[in-house]
Amino acid sequence: MNIISDMERWGNSHRPGFLDLFRVILGLFITYKGLYFITHIGTLEITTQGLNAYFAGVNIAHYVAFAHILGGPMILLGVYTRFACVIQLPILIGAVFLVNAPKGFLSLGQHMELWLSIIVLLGLITFIIFGAGRFSVDNIRRRDEQAHLEHH
Repeated sequence: MNIISDMERWGNSHRPGFLDLFRVILGLFITYKGLYFITHIGTLEITTQGLNAYFAGVNIAHYVAFAHILGGPMILLGVYTRFACVIQLPILIGAVFLVNAPKGFLSLGQHMELWLSIIVLLGLITFIIFGAGRFSVDNIRRRDEQAHLEHH
């Protein structure tokens, strides 16, 4: 647990300010994708059936939609941001390596989904390392906890 605490402390103290805006955009995009997947669940089920996993298809499709709809707003607001990003990791790793990579880097028919998936994956990794930032619920909660500890 000390390694995680050290990583959090380092990430919080070395965080560039523009990442707050990127976090909001990332959260909005993930929420949008979750809503899109819910309204197009059949297409998502067909995509996930090709993964040759034991529980593919319907189960993965529902996990993806639920995780995006829950995790997107959490990332957007900066609420338990690292946890919300970790929940998204398997989805984006699958999107990059199992779904979009076989289609190619410049697949115009897929609207360059691979590049977008890579950017989202790198964004998630960034927020796992650096945290939610100054303008987030996580930061407010952290300040309140520190004030409470200093008071006692």
